[in-house]
Amino acid sequence: MQRTGGQLITDVLIQQGADRIFGVPGESFLAVLDALVDAPQIEFIAAKHEGSATFMADADGKLTGRPGLVLVTRGPGASNAYSGIHVAYQDSTPLIMLVGLIGRDDTEREAFQEFDLKAIFGTQTKWTAVIDDAARIPELLTRAFQVATSGRPGPVVLGLPEDMLRDVVDVKKLPPRITPVQASPAATQLVDLAAMLSDARSPLIIAGGETWDEDACNNLVKFAATWKLPVACSFRSQDRLSALHPCYIGDAGLAINPDLAQRIRDADTILVLGARLGDCTTSGYTLLDVPVSTQKLIHVHPDPDEIGRVYAPDLGICSGMKNMLAALADMKAPHDGITWSRWTEAARADYLEWSTPNATSHGPVNLSKIMGYLNETLPDDAILTNGAGNYTVWVHRFYKHRQYRTQVAPTSGTMGYGLPAAIAASLRHPDRLSICFAGDGCFQMTLQELATAQQFGAKVIVMLCNNGIYGTIRMHQEKNYPHRVSGTDIASPDFIALAKAYGLEVARVEETGQFADAFEVIKSSGKSGIIEIVTDPEDLTPRNSLSQIRGNAK
Repeated sequence: MQRTGGQLITDVLIQQGADRIFGVPGESFLAVLDALVDAPQIEFIAAKHEGSATFMADADGKLTGRPGLVLVTRGPGASNAYSGIHVAYQDSTPLIMLVGLIGRDDTEREAFQEFDLKAIFGTQTKWTAVIDDAARIPELLTRAFQVATSGRPGPVVLGLPEDMLRDVVDVKKLPPRITPVQASPAATQLVDLAAMLSDARSPLIIAGGETWDEDACNNLVKFAATWKLPVACSFRSQDRLSALHPCYIGDAGLAINPDLAQRIRDADTILVLGARLGDCTTSGYTLLDVPVSTQKLIHVHPDPDEIGRVYAPDLGICSGMKNMLAALADMKAPHDGITWSRWTEAARADYLEWSTPNATSHGPVNLSKIMGYLNETLPDDAILTNGAGNYTVWVHRFYKHRQYRTQVAPTSGTMGYGLPAAIAASLRHPDRLSICFAGDGCFQMTLQELATAQQFGAKVIVMLCNNGIYGTIRMHQEKNYPHRVSGTDIASPDFIALAKAYGLEVARVEETGQFADAFEVIKSSGKSGIIEIVTDPEDLTPRNSLSQIRGNAK
């Protein structure tokens, strides 16, 4: 059957189960856009910026476990998309980005928008390649799906020369749909793991990373309950275990509960399930000694290269979480856990105290009480997204996730991520609430995607925390250079007028008591909406005001 390269791209995508691709149209891949006209199985979501499109693809990959797909043009288009590739790489998100390139005859001439694809993306992907022969599209694009989803998931970037996409080739048969490959624990490793846990007096689990699904989360519940083990979740992986479960003890991330940090230090055995032991989860590599921790360390991860990257474990197991948790759920505890049951109960009590909303705040809006209201009223399956900024501290500390894949946020701390991610979440799950938390600085990086939400029918509720400063940077500035403010004030538009211009419902909250009515009005409207929550710059963290941080500076 003769097909153009552009038609082969869409045929392979359909064969691999794709139903949505994000991007910004470009002349370098017109042949693919043309082929999509005859491929109604695939919806093309035209974002307003390539970075936003890649954030959307990353969120879609997180929510489905299948590669999020993004299509961008060469040079400036691909460069704009780089930030999303970095997110997918550090978050271990399956993602495939297709990049239209210059024609093959013009390479090495610095032609219009020419750039070195492999040099730009090679260090932040699992695989980067250029397809020079249209006949190899089925082979190489199918391989991209395999690579993106197997082992430690991650991004793949494929370059598509525009003249190659117009070539007509004869391809008789497409490869079958891929099956992601994940390692499984060996029987002897499970025996060793059980023995190490059985000998412990103060064990602790840190769960996170990717290759999870609902079954894996259910098996974590069973394993933790059987063994009476306390479970902390790694940075922005708080939906791996319900916060209502008696074994859940909080998140090991930025702005960690000091009591949880101390418990990690005091633990005699730590079982890490799927998480990378990066600086956010280890508080800057201080909770465990580098490279040999004082705690006995069992590290389970789908990538063998991640095991021992920073910390040399006492037991390293290469396994995907689905396979590992299935095995752990069937593992019988040799005792009733009484030797550490009080340890687990105390850790749980620490979390409950930490996550209780503050009685007061440094301004008229108490964000912790707003989070308490959302805990009481949001359905368990509501999806919360965010980008980066100090406003996220309230979300992570006070909101209680109860279901898998209700937290979609970048571990790389990328500003602007929240709104595109919420749009992708709404398109993927239109029956669920999709709520974006953003700061005024974070929101202004991708706010143009409100037009994308309106164009494609996404329904998002934006909680816009507006304090007029880049809060996180101001916090560090005041700690290190008190009274010397530079570059951290923000000039913002009239967000209410802007939202109305995009056709959204709007509300403005200037004190805590106004929030409940504002939220219910937006939610019941059946439309996308923005709630501008005006916060005091003094309210920089739930623990310390801006003035306190400045006063404590050395």
